[in-house]
Amino acid sequence: MTLDDHRPPPDWLGDVAAGVDAWTKRTAPAGPDGSGDRSAPPPPDPVAEVPEADPESVARKILLDQLTGQARSRKELSDKLASRNVPDDVATRLLDRFEEVGLIDDDAFARSWVQSRGAGGGRALARRALAQELRRKGIDDEVARAALDEVDPAEEEAAARVLVRKKLRSIASVDDTTATRRLVGMLARKGYGSGLAFAVVRDELGRAGRQSDCGE
Repeated sequence: MTLDDHRPPPDWLGDVAAGVDAWTKRTAPAGPDGSGDRSAPPPPDPVAEVPEADPESVARKILLDQLTGQARSRKELSDKLASRNVPDDVATRLLDRFEEVGLIDDDAFARSWVQSRGAGGGRALARRALAQELRRKGIDDEVARAALDEVDPAEEEAAARVLVRKKLRSIASVDDTTATRRLVGMLARKGYGSGLAFAVVRDELGRAGRQSDCGE
């Protein structure tokens, strides 16, 4: 049993941003009611107060640095520790601990990733492309599937139409056959299925007064 086992759960349990602030001793998170002195340091962490050369201290700092500013998947953090030659047993112990307190949460990471890069986000990626990205991030297929199930098909189609309309403005001078090929290819690279891609391209070309060879 370690000293960590005797400490009550902190107020920032599950809040990655506040948790990183607390663990790096930048600020002390406020309580659930918003009260509390955020300028005061958090309770001392005996495990953290070890010589910097200690592998666990080094690993802890690496993890906190990686989590500052953005969430990361467990695999990303595990790979980072491995690249810095952190012993496997130390890495596993700390990753488990960070997962316990909510600083690592692959479910939340997957949902956030889909929201920021999917149909409603900046990249307007479709589910197939998002699934590939989550797999590369080490997200379990079941966890990824749950996050992807939240994607609204209507929102995905709307995003595809926006992409096509923007692209049409830059290829106004090319013939319709070439335009069709480029537009469908663009949607395919972003993970849109061929059925949706051809239907959207055909419709948007028609709206622009052009013809496509997508067929009926």
